[in-house]
Amino acid sequence: MLASVAKALAPSGVLRAGINLSNFLLVSSFGSNNEPQGVAPDLAAHLAKSLGVPLQLVPYKNPGLLADAAESDEWDVGLIGAEPQRAEVIAFSQPYVEIQATFLVPPGSSLTRIEDVDRAGTRVAVSRSAAYCLWLENNLEHATLLQTEEPGLALSRELFLNSGCDALAGLRPWLLAQQEEALPDSTVLDGSFTSVLQSIGVPRNRADGGASIWIERFVEEAKASGLVMEIVEKHGVADRLAVAV
Repeated sequence: MLASVAKALAPSGVLRAGINLSNFLLVSSFGSNNEPQGVAPDLAAHLAKSLGVPLQLVPYKNPGLLADAAESDEWDVGLIGAEPQRAEVIAFSQPYVEIQATFLVPPGSSLTRIEDVDRAGTRVAVSRSAAYCLWLENNLEHATLLQTEEPGLALSRELFLNSGCDALAGLRPWLLAQQEEALPDSTVLDGSFTSVLQSIGVPRNRADGGASIWIERFVEEAKASGLVMEIVEKHGVADRLAVAV
């Protein structure tokens, strides 16, 4: 069983794990050889160990590029936020961690609740291709969504500041950091409009039953055994990441 699953998930004999570098909660540092380090690389390493194969990290500048490569045979598993658009080409496991997404609004804003943002005339700045951007594309009914030309958190902040937007969408930990470092007197709205569910995905064109079942069981056991929490605590992000239920 293990040999057949390893062959399905890592046909080259090496598990190539796609890693999104733009999520600072999941990739928190880089090693001496510029190797990504953090929650996502560590979990990928444990997955490779469970299969009995070596690991090769395949880094991507942002999640959009990782998702776009799903049908290009560049990676075997991808650690990325699960969203319906991505699920068309990627078969996702259950999530291993989740991160709240909310809005930051400027001083004096009349937007005081999450529900206030989706109004006609409201303009929301967001990083293109982020998981929460995909959610907003599908769910905003009245507000106007302004996306950066290229994916990037810093670009979304600049778009918010330079275009006079009414709100900046992002992950709560990142927005709180912006509030503290660059946007004093702004407000990060309570609650969340969605939670980004970080999962392990397999390209649908290669996701046979055995491979998908193995990934699903691996994530389930990693959460139940405390492994995910152990990794989260190791990288100092336990106050900003929640183990998915």
